[in-house]
Amino acid sequence: MFSVLSYGRLVARAVLGGLSQTDSRDYSLVTASCGFGKDARKGILKKGMCYGDDACFIARHRTADVLGVADGVGGWRDYGVDPSQFSETLMRTCERLVKEGRFVPTNPVGILTSSYCELLQNKVPLLGSSTACLVVLDRRSHRLHTANLGDSGFLVVRAGEVVHRSDEQQHYFNTPFQLSIAPPEAEGVVLSDSPDAADSSSFDVQLGDIILTATDGLFDNMPDYMILQELKKLKNANYESIQQTARSIAEQAHDLAYDPNYMSPFAQFACDYGLNVRGGKPDDITVLLSIVAEYTD
Repeated sequence: MFSVLSYGRLVARAVLGGLSQTDSRDYSLVTASCGFGKDARKGILKKGMCYGDDACFIARHRTADVLGVADGVGGWRDYGVDPSQFSETLMRTCERLVKEGRFVPTNPVGILTSSYCELLQNKVPLLGSSTACLVVLDRRSHRLHTANLGDSGFLVVRAGEVVHRSDEQQHYFNTPFQLSIAPPEAEGVVLSDSPDAADSSSFDVQLGDIILTATDGLFDNMPDYMILQELKKLKNANYESIQQTARSIAEQAHDLAYDPNYMSPFAQFACDYGLNVRGGKPDDITVLLSIVAEYTD
């Protein structure tokens, strides 16, 4: 953990021109989570790390820190399937693979592929669909490796500006790329994408960088400028401060989701498609908020 003073020095160094590329220290992520289920008026954490049909995980290994979020596709509820089971199982499997060291930090798509294959081979049938976003910090190289399938995503913020972000993947309006397992009679009918279709990226991070990973319930209700305003409240890199800021962001997104007069990013996107939409988008919201810190065992 950083002290307030040491964190301030790091931010100042970043503003003045960045840290040395020869920095030999290992980095890590200090991460807090918060979220709200769509139908809940306060955050309720179910078993594991689930908010409504969203799921997430935070895992550490000696070589890397790994985060993930997944958004279960709610349409399965019409067929008697709990959408949260797929997203939760996918994230729980990714977490286990990381903790067992069965991954390569430079290849988050590989984590997603291995986890999805396990779900396909599960003796107990698991039906459903989910988006997924994985973020891996390689401690030694200081590089962030990411894989995003669908409309969840991440932002990297430095000196108050977004310096790197995920690209959203949509087949068409409000229909994101997704991993799926369908019953035999529905195969070929249910939308299903390969993990290899995930958008991948690598990015060099610096001490003090802020990484926000979230499901679309956040991004559909809060534009960048609102998120950046909330991140200004983050004064240091201790867990309590990060947790408080993560909760503030999730709460604001949750409030805006139920504002019928608010022109949300989702409503603006809908208007671009010729739809007359106004207001927030009620949805499950999951926020993982991280700061890049010096690794301490």
